[in-house]
Amino acid sequence: MNYYCRNRGSRQLQGSDTLAHFNRERIPERVIPAHGVGACGEFELTHDISHLTDAKFPNDIGTKSKALIQVSKVGPGRGSADTLRDVRGWALKLFTEERNQDFVFNDIERTRYRLCLTRDTLRRTSLIAQCQEGIHVLMMVFSDRGMPKSVRHVNGYSGHTYKLTKKDGSFNYVKIQFKSNQGNDTLMDADATRLIGQDPDNHLADLWNLIKCGNFPFWTAYLQVMSPEQAETYRWNIFDMTKIWPHADFPLLPFGKLTLNKNPGCYFTDIELAAFSPSKMVTDIAPAADPIYGPYQRDGLMNATDNYGSDPNYVRSSLKPTVFKGNVGASSYVTDNHQQWVAGAVNSYTSEITDDDFA
Repeated sequence: MNYYCRNRGSRQLQGSDTLAHFNRERIPERVIPAHGVGACGEFELTHDISHLTDAKFPNDIGTKSKALIQVSKVGPGRGSADTLRDVRGWALKLFTEERNQDFVFNDIERTRYRLCLTRDTLRRTSLIAQCQEGIHVLMMVFSDRGMPKSVRHVNGYSGHTYKLTKKDGSFNYVKIQFKSNQGNDTLMDADATRLIGQDPDNHLADLWNLIKCGNFPFWTAYLQVMSPEQAETYRWNIFDMTKIWPHADFPLLPFGKLTLNKNPGCYFTDIELAAFSPSKMVTDIAPAADPIYGPYQRDGLMNATDNYGSDPNYVRSSLKPTVFKGNVGASSYVTDNHQQWVAGAVNSYTSEITDDDFA
């Protein structure tokens, strides 16, 4: 009898311990973007771009790579409605034969600011006043584009300048765009407000039901290509994310097709926990000297150096020139003329407003 009670009590305690885990533990949502809509599919290369890069997946026409996409509002939290007005993050993961290729894009071509901002400047009441170069983004967010009708009507723009490289050392600068073949339909204010109350997960349900019925949405992938020589003489800094490359100067070149044809098996693990990092790149696709990718910020892990010393910590401040020390690796001196131009372009990069910001 004592043995039976002892074992019964042990089982009860084990059950209580399991319930304690259930009640007390959870995986926290993302800070930004916290609430996303996504699906699985495939990316197919439709045009030959082997003259631009030696990367494997964009070299043989017809090559298909599995894909995962997540589209999410940038600001609102996990419990927010899908139809709120906001910029949409547009993230794509390609599972290539070499490794994963992550693209972390937005649904607009520009950003509000040129440099990574410290948290003390991210106040909505002052951000716009201090970052006049981002007024174009503000106008787009408060236009019809701020409230897309569904995820399948949202484009993806790299914003960042990438490099496509060859084994011989040659490269070209590119911007990447995924344009929806469903068009760019949007919501009226009254419809968006109604859906917030009646169907807050409208975008999620729309994409899920569409794929379930076999009506697969797809996007055409485009490149804008700029040579290093063109970059040196172009009318503004090509690394400035508040600017676009006009199509008249650098036309869109199609190279692929993205199709969403499979709903996730578990939405929480497959979509909500999906992690995307701009640093995940295949060989011969590389970042350019983008200041937002660069080390011009003060947050992150504790810095054991002087953390940029007396450099100003507010918007509209100029960066001090980069000082190169040593003669090897990333800190080495450069002899190539274009690399010297890149160093100068980054060193002179500033958040000061010029006439070009209103051109």
